[in-house]
Amino acid sequence: MIEVIKNNFFLNEEVNIFLKNIIKNKSFANGYIFYGAEGVGKKQTALQFIKEIFKQSSPCENVENRIKNNNHPDFLIIEPDSLLAAKSSGNFDLEKKNKSGSEIIKIAQIRDIKTFLSQKSINSEKKIVLIIDSHLLNEAASNCLLKILEEPSNGIFILLTSKLNLLLDTIISRCQIVRFRSFSNKQIKSILKEYLDTSKLKINSKLKFEDLINSSNGSPNQLLKNIEMWNDFSDEIISKLDSPIKNTLEILEISKSISEKLEIFQQITLVNLIQTIWWRKTKSINLVKKLENLKYLLRKNIQTRMAWEITFLKISMEDI
Repeated sequence: MIEVIKNNFFLNEEVNIFLKNIIKNKSFANGYIFYGAEGVGKKQTALQFIKEIFKQSSPCENVENRIKNNNHPDFLIIEPDSLLAAKSSGNFDLEKKNKSGSEIIKIAQIRDIKTFLSQKSINSEKKIVLIIDSHLLNEAASNCLLKILEEPSNGIFILLTSKLNLLLDTIISRCQIVRFRSFSNKQIKSILKEYLDTSKLKINSKLKFEDLINSSNGSPNQLLKNIEMWNDFSDEIISKLDSPIKNTLEILEISKSISEKLEIFQQITLVNLIQTIWWRKTKSINLVKKLENLKYLLRKNIQTRMAWEITFLKISMEDI
């Protein structure tokens, strides 16, 4: 695990100032949408915001641990359904979630909000609902949430999303948007130098550090995940992905290895890295488009081995 040597590593200073003013003035809106790319600090900032709101009412309580362990009576977290299994198996952690690519938020989960808000607050003036990856609300859940947002309540809603366009316009109109900006490559390098124990930062020799930064999409958090994940990949996988594969047998072998040994979220991260490396070497737009389509198929969890095989075979026929 890469060691962070300072707290609040991923917090966006511009957003923090805005939220601190809200807390100071107690000028709370009914709903907020924290919008930005994956890994730019939306969840961590939301948890910090929630903690500060609760501390206004109960300054002496151990609010931070209660929120982190999801046992605060006035706090409800809603997350995509396939992630709930991790909670029941004892692996629940608000800060660390892996995505399979097939998550959804169902109407039954949103109905729980109505029950939650109907109960009197115990330790605070406001009840708070945090919805992780709110763009994964299905149609029924979205309409149910809209009705709840339209009704006056003692609750504050915080919706996290990296895909604002997938939320209902009517939901967006009832919330205040808090935008999280992606970091430039220069900022990410500066953050790494200031906040990481760089003596423990090891990068596989097959990969350029610039490739890792470029594949992180302006997210320091995603960069760290990329580094750790890349170092966890077997040499069998890494050794064959330095450039587009031309040999059909090698394509079939590597596709089998990837689909059998990696989870969906790892496969998607691997595609992002491959995309960055191969673009640097080929500058082929067609190649990038084929890899984008591969990510789409992986997120749909559609015959992953075949998806890798077909993509690599098509790329092998490109004149690059």
